[in-house]
Amino acid sequence: MREFFPTVGIIGAGQLARMCVAPAVDLGVNLRLLAQQSNDSGAQIANHIVGDYSDISTVLEFAKKCDVITFEHELIPLSVIKALESAGVVVRPNSAAFVYSQDKAQMRQRLSKFPTPEFQVITSSTGVDKFPLIAKTISGGYDGRGVWKINSEDELKKLISEVGKVLIEELIDFDFEIAIMVARSPHGQASTWAPTETVQADGICTMTISPAPHLSQDLSIKAQKLALDIAQELEIVGVMAVELFVKGDQLFVNELAMRPHNSAHWTIEGSVTSQFEQHLRAVLDLPLGDTTMTAPVAVMGNILGSSKIDMYRPYLHLMARNPGLKFHHYKKDVRPGRKIGHVNLLGTDTIELVQEVQHALDYMSGEVDE
Repeated sequence: MREFFPTVGIIGAGQLARMCVAPAVDLGVNLRLLAQQSNDSGAQIANHIVGDYSDISTVLEFAKKCDVITFEHELIPLSVIKALESAGVVVRPNSAAFVYSQDKAQMRQRLSKFPTPEFQVITSSTGVDKFPLIAKTISGGYDGRGVWKINSEDELKKLISEVGKVLIEELIDFDFEIAIMVARSPHGQASTWAPTETVQADGICTMTISPAPHLSQDLSIKAQKLALDIAQELEIVGVMAVELFVKGDQLFVNELAMRPHNSAHWTIEGSVTSQFEQHLRAVLDLPLGDTTMTAPVAVMGNILGSSKIDMYRPYLHLMARNPGLKFHHYKKDVRPGRKIGHVNLLGTDTIELVQEVQHALDYMSGEVDE
């Protein structure tokens, strides 16, 4: 039988690739993953090969059976992406855009016309006299890693001696953090979802609330337009997370992620079109889906690993307590602090939803037993 449906190749086979499987099945789209190991979260349930994403020949061979290549992480070297493009492979987002999710210094420089913290790239502490400040590695940091609050010149000198060149930014005394997900297709169609407030602990997102409860309607519109403008400026294709600090009526761009993102896991049940389906639509240049929320409020909680390793038995209590809870497990080895799944809950009462999701997280981790 002749195959009319395209194959989307995803470099990376973690939980983000795993959550692309269901919408791909619904659409009839073929997925092919480049995994680091056969037991990677996505590789457990999808067609894949095991290989080194930093090896050009491996990636080129992988791409031969794909109609379009996309990513679930920012770690693939830019040289590999450019090699794919030179070979005529369709890569979305392309290297010209993707670099801004890999290189924080280039991202800051390119987005300097947008509201961002004051920044500087340094290899020496000489001339730096405003403390405290935020220091970041130029590339590779996430979930609180590669980011430091620096209180003195001595601390900055020590960090530079350990990591070399760093990006330093003014410390924004923000009120709260939000994330705006935006999707854009090759022919320029774009859409956003409701702004999401992200709750952080030790640099790791533990919960999201959508729509952001502390964000005014005017600032919500402003934030969504800002995300759309950045997507247009960078000509991204696919979904992108724009993380923002909110201080009073001001917005500051914090980070970009050009892929499905933890802050939008609520869209699986909470939106007519999830971020995962939308990413597939965008990279295939299909018309984008409706991003309307399916309930007034959606709360997502990240399940973090602890000493408790049985993640199945808690269902008995939690599903009986609240049948509306929706669980998503990534089938990853349980390690303390590791994101091993998430739980979504939809409704109308934000406070009640937050309490129910927090109880589920505490029960899953073993902090409470009733």
